[in-house]
Amino acid sequence: MNAQTLPFSCFDSAKSNTLFSEEAYGSKEKRMDFASEERLTVVDHPLIKHKLSVIRNEDTPDYLFRQTVREITLLEGYAATQDLATRSVEVKTPIATCECESIRGIEPVVVPILRAGLGMLDGMLDLIPTAPVAHLGMYRDEITHEPHEYYAKMPDYIAERSVLLVDPMLATGGSLCAAIDALRKRGVKEISACVIVASPEGVQAVLEHDPSVRLFTCAIDEGLNEDAYIVPGLGDAGDRIFRTEGTPVQSELA
Repeated sequence: MNAQTLPFSCFDSAKSNTLFSEEAYGSKEKRMDFASEERLTVVDHPLIKHKLSVIRNEDTPDYLFRQTVREITLLEGYAATQDLATRSVEVKTPIATCECESIRGIEPVVVPILRAGLGMLDGMLDLIPTAPVAHLGMYRDEITHEPHEYYAKMPDYIAERSVLLVDPMLATGGSLCAAIDALRKRGVKEISACVIVASPEGVQAVLEHDPSVRLFTCAIDEGLNEDAYIVPGLGDAGDRIFRTEGTPVQSELA
């Protein structure tokens, strides 16, 4: 399967050939760069397109920004979890006993990259309420743009589970690559990284960095500016989620 858009067409075969949406992938040239990459999926649903217009708008208030990020995550998560492993369970209905499929006991671990990734956590938990949650703190140096791990709290069985790694923005790819490395170091084999908006540079960096990670995004934008922000992007997702625009980082790591 090649890189594709999913207008939930993977669940609706009538639309499953609607690939490489201009809006989702940006320019034709950048779209073609990823045309043969089977580990990349752009979730191109009309509701996601609408909700992207909400979070891109600089006038969207923080409460609506947070709520919309949560809604987008739920929609994207539906696509990202389509290949989850299940196990057979016996269920007693009011009428009879039957065999069903369940993920209970083998749910994927949701790993938000702090802090902006926390904005996607509730959407994933809406979808999989019983999923365990790990936290991974990655701080991006404002001068060098290099990522630094400063916090990690994970279940001791994480190597036995698949992981949904979430972060709204994929800019240079540095933080996501470092997060993937941190999970690989802890023995995680199956990683699906879910972002909302990505740059072509970030997509390329992540897919080249790790040979087996699967990457889901809702849009691939034009590129990065001189400050390593995605253009047109949506600004600093963490600041907009937590209403801290214009506030400097106050930390010994800063």
